[in-house]
Amino acid sequence: MHTGHISSFLDPDATVFVVDDHPSVRSALNRLLEAIGLRCETFASGSEFLDRLSQGATGCVLLDVRMPGLSGLDVQQRMLAQGNDLPIIFLTAYADVAMTVRAMKAGAVEVLTKPFEEQPLLDAVQQALEREQERRAAREERRRYRECFETLTAREREVMRLVVTGLLNKQVADILGTAEKTVKAHRAQVMHKMHAGSLAELVRMVDRFDSPRDS
Repeated sequence: MHTGHISSFLDPDATVFVVDDHPSVRSALNRLLEAIGLRCETFASGSEFLDRLSQGATGCVLLDVRMPGLSGLDVQQRMLAQGNDLPIIFLTAYADVAMTVRAMKAGAVEVLTKPFEEQPLLDAVQQALEREQERRAAREERRRYRECFETLTAREREVMRLVVTGLLNKQVADILGTAEKTVKAHRAQVMHKMHAGSLAELVRMVDRFDSPRDS
């Protein structure tokens, strides 16, 4: 992995959160990550990290599985319950198939065994940060589309919902019981307010802000 590639890619606010009850592991990971230009915050427990997460964060998490108090899997479940999809890379000295499957099914990027090699860990971090950046971009795009949608009148929304199914103006007019020229005028307003350059673009917008997930 090339240091410059990571640094130039990163959202400047992206942080790698290291959660491990062993000070030596936290220190080693902090040095490694900061040496290649990544922001890093370390936590000795899952509860301490969850408190920090409640303040808002972007980036990814390096999360130990076995810790006093909340385990790494407990932390993952609490994050999911809170609707937080920050990508997680699990670190464990006691990997087993059942635990790995559980972690991955719940959305973990990777499960790495201690003692870990630097390159696979850094590769996993980059993958996690890329995933987070894509999700953030998708959420922002959906937010913009939703704001545009909120400017439409009730009738314009009806016209848009029918138009994006592929119906012609005349067919939409028949369904709504109005004149074709009226539908044409509403359709023009929809395109203008949604900043859509084509019907295909409008369909993509509706698909995006109707999407139930960020990923």
